[in-house]
Amino acid sequence: MSVIDEVLAANEIYSRTHELRRLTPRPERKLAVLTCMDTRLSTRTLGLKEGDAHIIRNAGGIVTDDTLRSLVVSHHLLGTEEFMVVNHTDCGLMHTSEQDLRTRIQNRTGTAAVAPAFFYAFQNVEENVRHQLQKLRTHPWIPRTVAIRGFVYDVSSGRLREIKDF
Repeated sequence: MSVIDEVLAANEIYSRTHELRRLTPRPERKLAVLTCMDTRLSTRTLGLKEGDAHIIRNAGGIVTDDTLRSLVVSHHLLGTEEFMVVNHTDCGLMHTSEQDLRTRIQNRTGTAAVAPAFFYAFQNVEENVRHQLQKLRTHPWIPRTVAIRGFVYDVSSGRLREIKDF
């Protein structure tokens, strides 16, 4: 049995007592979180429960076109008022470069591709958070009334550390 088959079996059991029907697409706490897809980050890490926030995940917690699309919808259509950007220590994208990653994938697959155009590898997690904050704060569709704050999650200690931009 594949892992997907195991997930489907677990979902069948879950659906018999599904209790989240009362939730709406609007986050209860009016929060949207952009974070990495790393398995060490979870809603539990942030003290959130189902329905509290929109959680947007991608490799590196990067503000991409699709992330912007989701955050703009989250604010303008679904009422979020705060955006939280969370990167973390020991991120896989910190241990490579754009060219090394592209070369590695091309060597494995035997072909080049036009997408993704960038993997957004970075060396300094604090600088990366600041860069993501700047992209959000300067976007014309994200009003200045939206609180935007950035953090680094330390995977060893479990603590969040706020990153102030200059």
